[in-house]
Amino acid sequence: MNPVLPDLNTNGFVSLLDSAARMLPGLEKFSRTNNISYLYTSDALDWTIFILYFGLLFILAVYGAYRLRITYLFLRYHQFRPQPKARFDEDDLPHVTVQLPLFNEMYVVERLLAACAALDYPKDRLEIQVLDDSTDETQAIAKAAVERYAAQGLDMVYLHRTNRTGFKAGALSEGLKVAKGQFILIFDADFQPKPDCIRKMIHYFTEPRVGVVQFRWSHLNADYNLLTRVQSVMLDGHFVIEHTARHRSGGFFNFNGTAGMWRREAIVWSGGWQADTLAEDTDLSYRAQLLGWKFVYILDEDVPAELPVDINAFKVQQRRWAKGYTQVAMKILPRLGGLNLPLHAKIETFFHLSGNLIYPLMIVFHLLHLPVLIVRYNQGLFHLMLLDVPFLLLSTFSVTSYYFISLKELHGSTWKNLLLIYLAMSIGVGISISNAKAVLEALLGIQSGFVRTPKYAIDEKTQEKSWQQKKYRRTMGWLPMLEIGMTMYFVLTIAYAIHSEIWGVLPFLSIFVLGYGYVGVASLLNGLGVRKSASLPGGNQLSPVTD
Repeated sequence: MNPVLPDLNTNGFVSLLDSAARMLPGLEKFSRTNNISYLYTSDALDWTIFILYFGLLFILAVYGAYRLRITYLFLRYHQFRPQPKARFDEDDLPHVTVQLPLFNEMYVVERLLAACAALDYPKDRLEIQVLDDSTDETQAIAKAAVERYAAQGLDMVYLHRTNRTGFKAGALSEGLKVAKGQFILIFDADFQPKPDCIRKMIHYFTEPRVGVVQFRWSHLNADYNLLTRVQSVMLDGHFVIEHTARHRSGGFFNFNGTAGMWRREAIVWSGGWQADTLAEDTDLSYRAQLLGWKFVYILDEDVPAELPVDINAFKVQQRRWAKGYTQVAMKILPRLGGLNLPLHAKIETFFHLSGNLIYPLMIVFHLLHLPVLIVRYNQGLFHLMLLDVPFLLLSTFSVTSYYFISLKELHGSTWKNLLLIYLAMSIGVGISISNAKAVLEALLGIQSGFVRTPKYAIDEKTQEKSWQQKKYRRTMGWLPMLEIGMTMYFVLTIAYAIHSEIWGVLPFLSIFVLGYGYVGVASLLNGLGVRKSASLPGGNQLSPVTD
């Protein structure tokens, strides 16, 4: 006997929709009007807000889809670990020059030189250049340490410039002129290379086309405070997922300015170090790869480094990277059209270099949240699921999966990872004003100096807060006021959403409140603390550039 089916004629269909509408708020309008629009009456301003919001959400979703692709490529290729094509005989190991660019690094320079002095490589084929542009006590500390190690038989030389022409790029270029090595290994001041790192890098250069070997960054002080934990998540995503996926799928990736070795010939053939951007490492990387040099990334080998422990130093670092990448994008991307490259390589390069351009768009997108809620005053769950969720999944799920997989790769899967990912997403939102400012400066051609990230020799064993009284800490500037203003804006937006019973947006809005709130308040408190310390007798030295 056939079961009794519901009558799905016109009246039955409307009745069915009415029943569904009681379970899915927002569907009731469709059941009455056959119109899924949530705008009962709309004017030009409503449609302007609507188009801007979904246009920007679409752009963010496109970049989210790109991040999902990168994550997919990592999962597909992460088992294919690179291996050297051959190995140098011990007697044939090539000459290596280690370059250590410094600028006012009095707290970490001795730690760096001690680690480099312990490198396991034949002394007659190892040169260490200390490229010091410092203007403070770092000069005397570094020079004394170099003399001590040189007396022990190490080929360690101290080169001091009286100006910062070209900043880091200029220092590396000057050092290269007198370097003895065929291969150039670079470490920033806060890194601590392991003794065997040269021996693990050098054999990849038995392949003549290899121009760079890059090691993964790890972290000396990842568990020092909340900010360092979040930074470790953000950087691990970059070094685990992005570099691995790009390298092993045959794409371009960039040398990260440190913890990597260059073939000297590749530097020279590619035009050398150039100081017209704040990301001289990325600039040279793309020029070299576009000329055919091969880069190798080693995920399984790391060089530990110190993470910034205060928010203003972190923002300085992120702002420099955002501006530098944008400058490189403006320099490199216009050249791609005329190059004989596969389409996928051009697309990959575009997304990699242009990623920071979304920061100004993000600010506009953030400010549209309250107007959009007002325009969509009768939005229900049905409309949210139909219009918003597909885009939001691409722009947020892509970030979540990206960080989760990188954390799982390094540390295993734990529920703690989800909280760290939420915090990383929030702080990533919180620094968007600072990074948007940097991107706009790059687009407008506003030049600025290379502002170093201050480090204080803090590692996992450091417990005290004595660094708060040390030199180099940065003042706060005016950006924290905007960040706190954005926090209040999103508190108001949440209040409106609750009043209007638009519950679906609350999890997303909480990210904005936490992110802007943490970054703004922490920047303000840090800045006030620096000013208070500086006003005391013998107080610390402020950075000459404020946020």
